[in-house]
Amino acid sequence: MEQGKLYLVKFQKRWQLLSYAEAVLYSLGIAVLCYFVTENVWFGLALFIISVLFFVFIKKPWKYNLNATSSYIDAHVSEASFSTGLLLQPEDNLSNLARLQRYKVSEELTKRLGNISPPNSLKQAVLVMLGCILLGFVLHKLAIFRGVVDELNNPKNTEQIQFVATDSVQAKSSIPEIEKQEIRVIYPSYTRLGSKTTTDPNIKAVTGAKIQWKLQFDAAVVAPVLDVMGELKPMQKSETGYQVQLPLVESGFYSFKFQNEEGTEFTSDLFSLEAVADNPPEIEILGLEQYTYFDFSDKKLVELQSAITDDFGIDESYIIATVSKGTGESVKFREEKLNFKEAISKGTKSTRATKTLDLNALKMEVGDELYFYIEAFDEKQPKRNVARSETYFAVIKDTVSEQFGVEGTLGVDQMPDYFRSQRQLIIDTEKLIKDKPSITSKEFKSRSNELGFDQKALRLKYGQFMGDESEMEEAPAVIESHEEGGDHDHTEDQENILKEFMHDHDGDNEHNLVEQHEHEETSEEPEDPLHDYLHNHDDPEESTLFEESLKTKLRKALSIMWDAELHLRLYEPEKSLPFQYEALKYIQEIKNSARIYVHRIGFDPPPIKEDSRLTGKIKDIKNYSKNETTSADLPFEAIENAVSRLEQLVHDEQEFKEDDTILFTAAGNELAQLAIENPGKYLQVLQGLKSIENNTGRTLKNYQLVQKGLLLALPSTPQVPGSEKVFTDEINSLFLKQLEVYD
Repeated sequence: MEQGKLYLVKFQKRWQLLSYAEAVLYSLGIAVLCYFVTENVWFGLALFIISVLFFVFIKKPWKYNLNATSSYIDAHVSEASFSTGLLLQPEDNLSNLARLQRYKVSEELTKRLGNISPPNSLKQAVLVMLGCILLGFVLHKLAIFRGVVDELNNPKNTEQIQFVATDSVQAKSSIPEIEKQEIRVIYPSYTRLGSKTTTDPNIKAVTGAKIQWKLQFDAAVVAPVLDVMGELKPMQKSETGYQVQLPLVESGFYSFKFQNEEGTEFTSDLFSLEAVADNPPEIEILGLEQYTYFDFSDKKLVELQSAITDDFGIDESYIIATVSKGTGESVKFREEKLNFKEAISKGTKSTRATKTLDLNALKMEVGDELYFYIEAFDEKQPKRNVARSETYFAVIKDTVSEQFGVEGTLGVDQMPDYFRSQRQLIIDTEKLIKDKPSITSKEFKSRSNELGFDQKALRLKYGQFMGDESEMEEAPAVIESHEEGGDHDHTEDQENILKEFMHDHDGDNEHNLVEQHEHEETSEEPEDPLHDYLHNHDDPEESTLFEESLKTKLRKALSIMWDAELHLRLYEPEKSLPFQYEALKYIQEIKNSARIYVHRIGFDPPPIKEDSRLTGKIKDIKNYSKNETTSADLPFEAIENAVSRLEQLVHDEQEFKEDDTILFTAAGNELAQLAIENPGKYLQVLQGLKSIENNTGRTLKNYQLVQKGLLLALPSTPQVPGSEKVFTDEINSLFLKQLEVYD
C-alpha cells in the first residue's frame, strides 16, 4: 500500500476512535452521577452500558469511511488539490497525468496528515463528564435523594421482617425495628453446596440443611423467640443482636415474637419453610429386553448397559443377580452381588455403567433362570436413599422337560393363551404414549393404527368364542351335499385372513384347550369326559365355554374393546387406555372363573341333637340385632365455619368478637396442615388469618381475600348419596375449570 493511502487509513481509524471515546466519556459521567444518587453499583453499571449504546448510535462512528475521510481532507488540506480520491482508485486504471497527480498527493499527505487532527468534541465530553461527577458528589453530600437510596438498597418492603403489636390497645407503642437481618442456609456436606446467605425470610432448602437467623434491632427487646408451627425456640443473645439455629426437617411456617421494655408483645408475619426432598437415584437400563431366552447352543451373554443419575451424587451401585435352579419344592436360589465393569466414583451425578453377564460363568445349566436388577445408593446422610431398577430375566430353555400334564387335584385351565394378550396391548399402548414426544407424527399414527388392528383381531378372536361369525373369515371353499340327507362336514382347511397380521399366542396350546372342529361320529370313538363343558359350534346357544353370567361379562368386554379400538384408530391412545384396562378386568374375571375341577370338597353340616329335633321349641333361640350410630368426621370443620363467619363480617352483619379469634386460630391450624407440602401456595392466606387474629388486618379487603383462599383450600365435596345426577359434557367442564383458574 502507498504511503499516502496508508496515512489516509490511519486518519480514518483515529477519527472513529475519537468518536467512540466521546460516547464513553458522556456515558461515564452519567453512570457516576447515577451511582451517587442511588449508591448502587449495579444501577450505575446498567446505565453506563445503556448510555454507551445510545451515544454510539447518535455519533455513528462507522459512517467515517475512506470516502468521507477523503472528502474531509480535500476540503481542509489545500495541498491535496481535491485529488485525494485518486488514492482510492487502482493505479492501472489511471492515465499518466492522473498517476503523476496521485504521486504528488501521496507525498503531500505523508508530510501533513500526521499533524492534522480529525474533527471531534473530546474536550466538551471531558467537561460534561467532570460536571456530572461533581454534581453527583454534591447531591450525595447533601443527601437530597436519601429516600431513593433507602428504597433501592433497603429491601424492607419485600424481604425485611416487619412487626406489629398483638394488642390493638397498645398498637401505638413504639415498635422496635430490625436494623440488620441475616439468614444463613448451611447445606449438608454431601450436597457440596456449602452455605448461602440471604435476607429473604421465605426459605427453600434441602431437607437436613441448617438455618441460622441473625437479627439486630434498633431498640432493646425482651425474650425474642422463633415460633415454628407453634413450637417456640428462644433466640440467643450475641454481640450484635440475637440469633437462633434450626435444622430443616419438614416444610412449614415460622414467625418471630418478642416484647419491648413496656411489656407490649409484637409478632411478625408468617414466612415459609420449604424442605426439598433429596430424591433417590434414577436408574435406566438401555436397549435390553426384560425377558431374554437362550438355547443350549447359543452364546449365553447378556450385555447390560445402564444410565444412573442423582441430584447430588452417587455413592455406590451394583447388580443383584439371583440364579434359580430346579423346579417345584426342590428349587434352589443363589444370590450374587456383581460390580460393574467401570468403577463408579463417589459423588458423580451421572454415570454410564456396563456389565457383560456370562451365564456360563454363573454356572447356569439348561432350565435355570437368572433374575437381576441394579441397585444404587446416593450419599444422603444419615440414611442413604436407595433405588432399584426393574427386574430382568435371562432363561436357558430346557425343551426336554417341557410337556403338558394335569394332576388329579388341579383345575383344567380351558382359557387359551390369547386371552392374556390384552395385557400386551396395554403395554404397547403405554410405550407408544411414552415415545410420542420423540417420534414423528407419521410414525405415531402408524403405530396407533397398528395397535387398533391388533385390538380388532383380539376382539374377533373373543367373538368366535361367543359363537359370532368372524367378519374377516373366508367362505368355505367346498360345500358338499349328500343325497342321503346326512350331516354336512365342515371344511377345516380354511385360513383366517388375520393369521399373517397378528401374533399367534395360542397356536401351540389351543389343541389342548379348545375342542377341534373336525369330529367324526363313530361308535368306536370313546366319549370325551370334557364334552359337556366345551363349546359346540353346531349349536349357537351352546357355543361357548362359559355359563350365562360369564357370557354377559364377555359381551361387555367385547363392547369395551370396540371403544378401545375406536380411540386407537383416531390416534388417541391416551383415551383408549381406560377401556383397555376395563376390558382386561373382565377378562381376568372370566379367566379365574372358567376352570373345571376334577373333584370338589364337600360340605359337612354340624350334627343335630335328636332329642330336640321337630319339637318346635325356640326358647334358647335368639334373634340377632345390632344398633350402631355412626357420625361423619368433618376434617375441615373450622375452615368451613371460618368461611361462614367471614361471610357475615363481609356484609357487616355482626361485629368481630373475641370468640372469632379462637375460630380463626383453629382454621389457621387446619390450613397449616394442608400447607405443609406446599407452603408457598397458602402463605398469603395464612398471613391474612394471622393479621385478623392480631387486629392488624380486620378490613373488608382482607376478609374477602382470606375467604377466597379458604374456599380454594377446601377439598372438593364428595358425591352425596341419592343426589340427582346431572349430565355435564367435557366442554362445560373445561369452561368451569378455566373460571376457577381466573377467579
